[in-house]
Amino acid sequence: MQQRDVVSSARARAPRAGAIAGIAFSILLITGFVLIRSSVPDNPQDAGSWLSGGWKTVRLGLHLVPFSGVAFLWFIGVLRDRMGEHEDQFFATVFLGSGLLFLAMLFASSAVAGGILVVYGETPGKLMDSGIYTFGRITVHQIIKVYAMKMAGVFMISTCTLSLRTGIFPRWMAMLGYALALFLLLSGGTLDWAPVVFPLWVLLISVYILLANLKGQPQAGL
Repeated sequence: MQQRDVVSSARARAPRAGAIAGIAFSILLITGFVLIRSSVPDNPQDAGSWLSGGWKTVRLGLHLVPFSGVAFLWFIGVLRDRMGEHEDQFFATVFLGSGLLFLAMLFASSAVAGGILVVYGETPGKLMDSGIYTFGRITVHQIIKVYAMKMAGVFMISTCTLSLRTGIFPRWMAMLGYALALFLLLSGGTLDWAPVVFPLWVLLISVYILLANLKGQPQAGL
């Protein structure tokens, strides 16, 4: 009986943990993106003049990425654990795979951007003359604006589908998620602030789950 109570208590805390992790991921990633975007022009073929005055702000934004990634991984793990027997193998695989790919691309692009800053700090002249800067900027732009956003869209679609089956969040949030996912899939990396769509959506559902848990509302599946 005591063991059953411990398990029930752990399950009751799991949605709250996942919601807090989702909120942390959203706030950290949005803050990091705003810091970077406020200093770096959107055009990946810029001359790099921002480096002389904005590299410290960009470095601060990049330092937030690993922490946001850990929070997102925790968010995925808690939600998947709570699905339990309600988990659909097909959509759960897409959910997990797209989330991990998004995270890997986020880390890879941040590593490339961080490498640019390190090289600039050591040999600023050689960085611009060698073409490394242009290559790095275009690589980061392609990874984030094109590939990572596509994986974020797939993650949103699979999450919304699982939500309709398990009741993680209301139906209207799932419909909104489908619309935003379609936007990310079709945007083609042309809109400057498109990357904030995904963390804002995660923030929305995380806040709902946290408030529902604090109010003691029962949630199906999760």
